[in-house]
Amino acid sequence: VKGIVQRADAVNQNGRIYPHDILVNEAKKYIGTYIKERRAMGELDHPDSSVINLKNVSHNILDLYWESKNLIGVIEILGTPQGNILKELFKAGISLGISSRGLGSIKKEGTNDADYVQEDFELICWDFVSNPSTQGAFMKPLKEGVRPQINKQDEKWERVSRIITELLPELK
Repeated sequence: VKGIVQRADAVNQNGRIYPHDILVNEAKKYIGTYIKERRAMGELDHPDSSVINLKNVSHNILDLYWESKNLIGVIEILGTPQGNILKELFKAGISLGISSRGLGSIKKEGTNDADYVQEDFELICWDFVSNPSTQGAFMKPLKEGVRPQINKQDEKWERVSRIITELLPELK
């Protein structure tokens, strides 16, 4: 699935604003650590804990990139019990959102009386939710058969698998 996971410099439904510079820095750290190490997991629903509970993991983020002030995520739904629930919800056409989980302080600033996320913000993960705080953060399934490339090794295995599949009918 793919979609907006966060918006910079915009008031969300929780009355928070994630300043662009802070969000860019956290996204870079997240990409460089969690996505690179293939452990950018999240849960189904949004617990209050700062620890990702492995028995509730439903997905893994494959990529994050910016489109203007929108942070876009490409997410694989896993074959875990919670991931299978997500898959069935998507198959049924249910709109599912995503919401960040993080730690840090906020400070009221500006004339809009919003809570601005501060420099100590630490992004933990993104969780699937029914009502995301970030406006428009609903994930859209990618077309069937389209899978984002994770790395060159996976691309090689996909080619080998495709060649074997194409050759099998001829071997009968």
